[in-house]
Amino acid sequence: MDTIPHFVNGDELMASDVDRNSNFNHSDVFNPSIGASTARVVHASATQVDLCVSMAEQAFEKWKKVSLGKRAAIMFTFKSLVEENIDYLCQLIGQEHGKIAHDALGEVKRGIENIEFACSAPLALKGEHNRQVGSGIDVFTEPHPLGVVAGITPFNFPAMVPLWMFPLAIVCGNCFILKPSEKVPSAAIFLAKLLKQAGLPDGVFNVIHGGRETVDAILHHPAIKAVSFVGSTPVAKSIYKTATANGKRCQALGGAKNHAVIMPDANVNFVSDQIIGAAFGSSGERCMAISVAVCVGKKTADDFVKACKAKIAHLKVGPSSENSNDFGPLITKQHLQAVQAHVEEAERQGASLVVDGRYPKIAGEAKGFFMGATLIDHVNKEMKCYQEEIFGPVLCVLRVDNLKQAVDLINANQYGNGVAIFTTNGFAAQRFKEHIEVGMVGVNVPIPVPVAYHSFGGWKNSLFGDLHAYGPDGVKFYTRRKTITQRWSDNAQETGPAFGFPAND
Repeated sequence: MDTIPHFVNGDELMASDVDRNSNFNHSDVFNPSIGASTARVVHASATQVDLCVSMAEQAFEKWKKVSLGKRAAIMFTFKSLVEENIDYLCQLIGQEHGKIAHDALGEVKRGIENIEFACSAPLALKGEHNRQVGSGIDVFTEPHPLGVVAGITPFNFPAMVPLWMFPLAIVCGNCFILKPSEKVPSAAIFLAKLLKQAGLPDGVFNVIHGGRETVDAILHHPAIKAVSFVGSTPVAKSIYKTATANGKRCQALGGAKNHAVIMPDANVNFVSDQIIGAAFGSSGERCMAISVAVCVGKKTADDFVKACKAKIAHLKVGPSSENSNDFGPLITKQHLQAVQAHVEEAERQGASLVVDGRYPKIAGEAKGFFMGATLIDHVNKEMKCYQEEIFGPVLCVLRVDNLKQAVDLINANQYGNGVAIFTTNGFAAQRFKEHIEVGMVGVNVPIPVPVAYHSFGGWKNSLFGDLHAYGPDGVKFYTRRKTITQRWSDNAQETGPAFGFPAND
């Protein structure tokens, strides 16, 4: 069985190459479409993390002095290489995540948008300037890189989420250490090789694998200045607490329970298409998936459930190798069992199981971690299936009498990542946008993921930290401001010491 290496200082690195005396933890990498292990990944020890940081520190001393034009040029080349190799990258994602090729393609394209934004570094890093703020005095600000920064990324977007982070961090002048999910390590290694091919100096971008021990080493390492994280809320909260306690800047994106409000005036056929794709795409394993449909009025709910039930019957779940499938397997057997348990609990608590996708028939792939689209009606806010993030192809339907009840329901939820409203009424949409306490809002758009030149982030327990991911907030996160007040004058006069606080006269 192949062992997937780390990538440190421009080259592949095995654990034994660094620390021959340690017993290393490792984990199997599965192809979830067949339910079989295809490789293994060895977890980095604290010694390996320290080596990686040391190499990155050395690289930073040169990289921070490289011109903005040169940094941007490397990113332009990297973008071209990712585009040239997009089919292979999608294949890697499919093999380890189970994502169907058309879904993986969408993921990579959204990642490429973030590379494109990173290419605008010379504009994003312009700084600010004021002339003559006082007699003969100018003030200007400069964005400076932080140094060595790290990203800890989830299994569900092996390419896109890392691409939210490292292209922008690198063009801002930092050196980056990526710790991808140990479940999907290969895409990160491939991206590292493409960066090297694009001309990035050794040590500027590094990839290390591992679990909790590796993450702890990152969070406690004094030379790592900032940490970006995407994952579940409990882990995000822990990451944020630990990183900030160790003096690091941190943005930690957590879980979600995304609602879609369906108003009585909405086109049910259009809405059901939109929400089915948003709920079941990528097997529901995305933090912007719609997992709750909030129907305003009994007729709206009845019509919506009827339309969804009919359309779900035609959905195809199956292996990533078949592009005609609508979505693929869940990431692990353990996660599959957890999602199945949520459905069982919802039925036990009195919800109506309209479509049960727990045991789909998959030709020739019985050992894969498959679950079909599941539709649960008459859910209430006390049920576990509503309160917790399921992260699977399960759509819950709640019924309310009016828009205010829908808004109050959503605002009371612990999460605030994404939300949508479907309506033809502009006043209702405006009222919804104004009063909803959620970070990303869609109007007749089910998955309102911001484009790369805006920033991504939720509210409440969906985000810990002051700055959102990528876009303008990303530039702020990966730089620190230096403000310079200077006087150059050829007629400076000796006036004696001044003991009062300086005023801009």
